[in-house]
Amino acid sequence: MSDLHKEVSDLEQKSATAARLFDIRRIIGGLFVVYGIIVTIAGISPSDADLKKAQGVHINLWTGLAMLALGLFFLVWMKLRPAQAPAHAPEDTTPEK
Repeated sequence: MSDLHKEVSDLEQKSATAARLFDIRRIIGGLFVVYGIIVTIAGISPSDADLKKAQGVHINLWTGLAMLALGLFFLVWMKLRPAQAPAHAPEDTTPEK
């Protein structure tokens, strides 16, 4: 019976690791950080035509910085509140008849 409990606890540990690995906050945060960096770099030195289209606003710079901030928010949130594996139901210890 102890082998069965050991296998169950190993599977629970693997499940918790998988839950942390595939946390959607990591994917969303990582994508926003990458795209935020790309858009921010594109917005650092816009051409005159781009500024004229955006009515003088450095839209790529501001959008890139906002995306970068949102991505960092998701990553920090994931770090501060990591995903927890769902608690399993308590075992029924009544004898079977």
